[in-house]
Amino acid sequence: MADLTSNFIGIETPNPFWLASAPPTDKEYNVRRAFEAGWGGAVWKTLGEDGPPVVNVNGPRYGAIWGADRRLLGLNNIELITDRPLGINLKEMTRVKKDYPDRAIIASLMVPVNEDCWKEILLRVAETGCDGVELNFGCPHGMSERGMGSAVGQVPEYVGQVTEWCKKHTCLPVIVKLTPNITDIRKPAQAARDGGADAVSLINTINSITSVNLDSFAPEPAIDGKGAHGGYCGPAVKPIALNMVAELARTKSLQGLPISGIGGIGTWRDAAEFLALGAGNVQVCTAAMTYGFRIVKEMISGLSQYMDEKGFSSIDELVGRAVPNLSDWQNLNLNYVAKARINQELCIKCGRCYAACEDTSHQAITMSKNRIFGVDDGECVACNLCVNVCPVEGCITMEQLPPGSLDERTGKTVVAQYANWTQHPNNPGACAAE
Repeated sequence: MADLTSNFIGIETPNPFWLASAPPTDKEYNVRRAFEAGWGGAVWKTLGEDGPPVVNVNGPRYGAIWGADRRLLGLNNIELITDRPLGINLKEMTRVKKDYPDRAIIASLMVPVNEDCWKEILLRVAETGCDGVELNFGCPHGMSERGMGSAVGQVPEYVGQVTEWCKKHTCLPVIVKLTPNITDIRKPAQAARDGGADAVSLINTINSITSVNLDSFAPEPAIDGKGAHGGYCGPAVKPIALNMVAELARTKSLQGLPISGIGGIGTWRDAAEFLALGAGNVQVCTAAMTYGFRIVKEMISGLSQYMDEKGFSSIDELVGRAVPNLSDWQNLNLNYVAKARINQELCIKCGRCYAACEDTSHQAITMSKNRIFGVDDGECVACNLCVNVCPVEGCITMEQLPPGSLDERTGKTVVAQYANWTQHPNNPGACAAE
């Protein structure tokens, strides 16, 4: 079997699956259960400084978005960092690390933007024997209003400064957790690297309101008739997370900066996609909260089988594999042409492809009187909408046409005559097309 051993910034674990800093890692009991289930590491729920206690709401903390089958697509949470005393958390971390020396324990930290505050908590955390620290610059609610979390992560200068302080006051690896609530994720990542960060992790939750109760007219979850914005996570945020991870992985000035991928990971395939786009390991939260800790067994077995099938002997052979194939739009091959093809044996004649294409696309799907659906190559632009709306997997596929192919209806070539964007007529500086 493929070796799933992960060595992320010098932290070796039996697999690349870590639990993200969140409710599942709030105490010793949970983390022990997680390690017994097979997780390779856990980022302890974010710790704050000693002082006035953090007070969480004693009411609903989560809002949700569901699919038509009641499958959980996204969670919105208004929970703050841990409300348990710092000393208790540190003692529990010490015990867990002693009993599970081969698993990663990472301390997630959030304190005010003050060097002494960071120095004090770093010194105390180091005594636990944990493997590293993660600076929480991502939380978009509650703590951000207090000048922490995403309030720091949205200002690259703050990111760089705090990272420098932490590298000065600890020998532990420093991971900087980035907020997605920003225009250009590369800027705080560059600041983290310039400050000496050993790695970055992303994404943290997305600022959101998931729903409004149309009887009480309060955003949900509601506390005594009032609601607040929260942090959105789960399968729905995966595309956003993948894009931001990929942006860092393909930026020249950031190449070589290790990335811990977070956001909507619920299956081995999700994890493999993050790894292929440059993440060195992955962190999971919502899937564990939905299905329990044992979901990691399926992730481990699935990733192992996939790697065996591909002939990969280690995680490192998968990491970054897709990055060279990520391109800017203007570099795409405009001579590539494909057309939709419908497998009549699989077609259930629902007509969804026809309705979508006829009403909202290019009128390329034809329908006979006895509801046999076909494709008009002359109108098909290979937009892939029919594939995506078809309820039968594999029924509609896209077939690449070789250069010089002719449209049977018009007898004209269906292959574009523009080598790239510089020759395309939509480009204001284009050369004349042949």
